[in-house]
Amino acid sequence: MDAGTDAGGGTGAGGELRREVAVLAGGPADGLRMYVRGRPAVVQVTYPCEWQSPVPGVRADAVYVYRRDHRSYEEPLRYGFDGASP
Repeated sequence: MDAGTDAGGGTGAGGELRREVAVLAGGPADGLRMYVRGRPAVVQVTYPCEWQSPVPGVRADAVYVYRRDHRSYEEPLRYGFDGASP
């Protein structure tokens, strides 16, 4: 049951993707609640890195990956931290 179904899939009347509440578990964004559309399999969270010696026009972000728990069918959808993902 994924984004294209009505049985917990996140589509509303007319086929548009409806907004659902999701919560992140573990990692640096533990407990963060947010809205998602279409029940994405992966959510990427980024944090800006601080520069010791800034370079004009360059930015660096730390990237963290959260994967959807496919056992959760009702809101809030749950996403768990994947520390092994690059």
